[in-house]
Amino acid sequence: MPRPRVDVVVLTMNDRPSEEAAAQATLLAQSGVDVRVVVVGNGCNPEVVPPSAHTVCLPENIGIPGGRNAGADALRDAGDLADWLYFLDNDASFPRPDVLARLVAEAERHPEAAWVQPRLTGPDDVTTPRRWVPRLRASNPGRPGKVASMTEGVVLIRRDTFDAVGGWEDQLFLYHEGLDLAWRLYEAGWSGWYAASIRMHHPLSEPARHALYHRLAARNRIWIAHRNLPSPPRSSPST
Repeated sequence: MPRPRVDVVVLTMNDRPSEEAAAQATLLAQSGVDVRVVVVGNGCNPEVVPPSAHTVCLPENIGIPGGRNAGADALRDAGDLADWLYFLDNDASFPRPDVLARLVAEAERHPEAAWVQPRLTGPDDVTTPRRWVPRLRASNPGRPGKVASMTEGVVLIRRDTFDAVGGWEDQLFLYHEGLDLAWRLYEAGWSGWYAASIRMHHPLSEPARHALYHRLAARNRIWIAHRNLPSPPRSSPST
């Protein structure tokens, strides 16, 4: 049987070249799948690019969801679409060469799931901050199951479902875009699956290191609730 094909989207601002090169090496080492990569320069020309990868050079930084959409669009324009999209932070790494193949296998075991989420840990393969667990009860990050959110920078999504709901919401720019996409996929009749036994690694950085964190995180929570939650029932006027 033919091997599964995965289109991988990576964003860069050329701000961490050594981490990007190390992460890309683990991506190129994936076995059991055929991988096609696009590197999107968000306001720059990508400098760390795997051999044979596509590139997109955006003239300005349009935000993380917009940059990811640009990468997915470029792969669509190139034709011969893969069934799967994988969105990869440029400093996230694959600790084993079978991660993508195992994620695809999990998705095939859960055909109701539009996305499959690995467990994201620090480089120690153990530490998982609560914000990286895509469930409300996050005290046990090793528990797999159905989920209604996603950790955006390491997620496998069925291409047809991603296109059907319009991809990432560009206007969010940064923070909580995974929650918005997950809710829209749920509204379309899909669910998500948290494959907690499959690990990805990421530096243990704090989101508040970004100057825009508090403003954008608060704004986006309000936007997402307004866009996705039902309106409260109106009481009838008294007679």
